[in-house]
Amino acid sequence: MKFSLVTVTFNSGRTLRDTIQSVLIQTYPAIEYIIVDGLSKDNTIDVIKEYEPLFDGRMKWISEKDKGLYDAMNKGIRMATGDIVGIINSDDFYHRRDTISRIAEAFRNKEIQAVYGDVRFVNPGNLDKTVRYYSSANFSPGRFRYGFMPAHPTFFTYRKYFEEFGYYKTDYHIAADYELLIRFLYTHQLKTEYLPLDFMKMRTGGASTASIKSNILLNKEIVRACSENEIWTCMPLLFLKYFIKVFELFLTKE
Repeated sequence: MKFSLVTVTFNSGRTLRDTIQSVLIQTYPAIEYIIVDGLSKDNTIDVIKEYEPLFDGRMKWISEKDKGLYDAMNKGIRMATGDIVGIINSDDFYHRRDTISRIAEAFRNKEIQAVYGDVRFVNPGNLDKTVRYYSSANFSPGRFRYGFMPAHPTFFTYRKYFEEFGYYKTDYHIAADYELLIRFLYTHQLKTEYLPLDFMKMRTGGASTASIKSNILLNKEIVRACSENEIWTCMPLLFLKYFIKVFELFLTKE
């Protein structure tokens, strides 16, 4: 079973080494690594070229203009030749060498169509300092209406489902991942397995948590995503999730 891991970059030179290195040290042998760069102006391409020989032909990359993050993700998935696809962002990294091996073990059950798990958010200045633990343990498709989803960077599924159900919608600015997960897990009801494992570390400060303005946009797009997939929700209902996020600050498993 071959995995295709996709990373989207734009001026990511400061953090990209951690991301690439975490893929390189995975114990699972059948990994194809794809990097889609959006014409970075910093040293991102230098970092990619530095690591490319270490993958012995298992890395491929492009650097060209795109129409945003989700367009770049779609490019990477279309470049993929693996059976299973996963996204790893350019400021995230697997902190376990056996992460992909554990996921592959779950997919050996042929009834399982998608796998997801947990992430830990870390302080960018101290990557050993967990500031929030995001658990997907209690997720169910019915919770989409409340603004909850499995941790997107831990979502792995068969490449064929992107071809069958569609890719990320590029007219979303910040919540195309949410819409895609609704489509795959709620509308098409893929059979999933949750792994009680923190797949990766994520630096705090992502696009969806950057400001009040971005949070409002995120929630508006979540309402839209639910509506397009025939789930009723509303903005006041989505605000309930922030109480859960506060509680997660106390679940910082070290």
